Amino acid sequence: MMRGTMMDYPLTLRPLLERAGKYFPNVEIISRRPDRSLHRANYGSLYRRVPALAEALQEAGLQRGDRVATLCWNHIEHLEAYFGVPLAGGVVHTLNLRLSRDELASIIIHAGDRFLLVDDLLLPQYQALREKVKLERVWVVRTSGKRLPSGYESYEDLLLQATGEFHPPDLSENDAAAMCYTSGTTGMPKGVLYSHRALVLHTLGISLADNFGIAQRDVLLPVVPMYHANAWGIPFAAAMIGAKLVFPGPYLDPPSLLELMESEQVTYAAGVPTVWMGIADLLEKHPGRWKISPRLLITSGGAATPESLFRRYDRLGIELRSSWGMTEMTPAGSTSRVKSTMAHLPEDTQYAVRALAGLPFPLVEARAVSAEGEVPWDGQAMGELQVRGPWVAASYYNMEEAQGRWTDDGWFRTGDVVAIDPEGYIRIADRTKDLIKSGGEWISSVALENALMGHPAVKEAAVIAVPHPKWQERPLAVVVRRDGAQVTCAELLDHLAGNFAKWQLPEAIEFAESIPRTSVGKFQKSALREKYKDWRWG
Repeated sequence: MMRGTMMDYPLTLRPLLERAGKYFPNVEIISRRPDRSLHRANYGSLYRRVPALAEALQEAGLQRGDRVATLCWNHIEHLEAYFGVPLAGGVVHTLNLRLSRDELASIIIHAGDRFLLVDDLLLPQYQALREKVKLERVWVVRTSGKRLPSGYESYEDLLLQATGEFHPPDLSENDAAAMCYTSGTTGMPKGVLYSHRALVLHTLGISLADNFGIAQRDVLLPVVPMYHANAWGIPFAAAMIGAKLVFPGPYLDPPSLLELMESEQVTYAAGVPTVWMGIADLLEKHPGRWKISPRLLITSGGAATPESLFRRYDRLGIELRSSWGMTEMTPAGSTSRVKSTMAHLPEDTQYAVRALAGLPFPLVEARAVSAEGEVPWDGQAMGELQVRGPWVAASYYNMEEAQGRWTDDGWFRTGDVVAIDPEGYIRIADRTKDLIKSGGEWISSVALENALMGHPAVKEAAVIAVPHPKWQERPLAVVVRRDGAQVTCAELLDHLAGNFAKWQLPEAIEFAESIPRTSVGKFQKSALREKYKDWRWG
């Protein structure tokens, strides 16, 4: 056997931070504070403060592999933890601040967190569970500028304890660096441990031009929370490339986001579709009010992006791209752009392609498998999407009972039901738990939702299965009208009729003021199923 002559250079987060600090020290990192002011720092200050955090944590007793939890919004101190904890040899565990007290306590205990960094505005959430978890030390990040409550340690005081003599441990690229728990939509939340290697390769993957397309001259606005799957890896990519970062803090409403986009001339933003629906509403309602960058590129992920939203953003002169992924995938897995060999296709066909989950990223393999085996790439045959690759989890943390999510030959079962077309594009029909089985036939709730949201009078739509005495299940649509718009059930059914068979159409349509959302902004169908569980068909 002949081996190559290349260096055995470990893929860790350290070179990403060093590159930012050495080559781009003056590039800004901006954080919106609770009083709406903008805190301005740069990669030079990040490069100085991260080793101080790492050294101070070691002096506080951090050992290799220890978990340090964060209960924070998106801001520079959270970014310091993203790098400082792993560089000290620990594991940064981002806690979902939208979860209930009991859910958070259960996750902290299961993860074995020793320490916690918490925003001062989020202290009431910690105080509600502190007796349940028994964390050893808690440091408070004073983003609001208010006086530190008695009995708590200051994050800034922690950094001041550093001597400047940080001695980094000899890290392996396979050491755990970060940890995130799944949303628990398919059972108990499950912990995923990201290695340094996985984070570095994922960072390179998302930065490619046909994926997130991040460049050094960009100004990045991660709307996706840093507590959710590493903010899709965007903070790591920004540091590696040296791009300006703009953190929105707790202000994720459309007017606040547009204000930041205008003042900082954001050129790249990422978040879930519901965020971009709200942004589009305002831009259409108030044309010319916000002077946003003509180079703005938006990544929409976390849930299916309706085809109609791509058309709306094209009319606004803004590029929108869809992406798909999971917590277990660090989290990005695919994105959808029209291939150069498909540029001749009709406009409607190209829009349909853009709304797909798309092509797997380089190094990510994907297949669809049914009970009969791997399904053909014909765009019709459906099976469960299975994936593997260097940033796909091989197991959950300390949860042997969940090993059934992996096949005998090492592929991860995503739980998404998909079809793959002859070009290799993935079309997600539904989550297995959201498919509707009516009279022995499957109906995609996602397809119905996207079509409903294509109607000009519809702001949001969610479709769920409701038990039916004859057909087992039938689709029920819950629709939110646009402000001032009027539309009837009959008009919406007529709108759907051209693209769906009669048996696929919703049995009924309920109009609502809003649709409940999960902690990361997706439609919370479980809440709708609970609300309409006793629905009686007429």
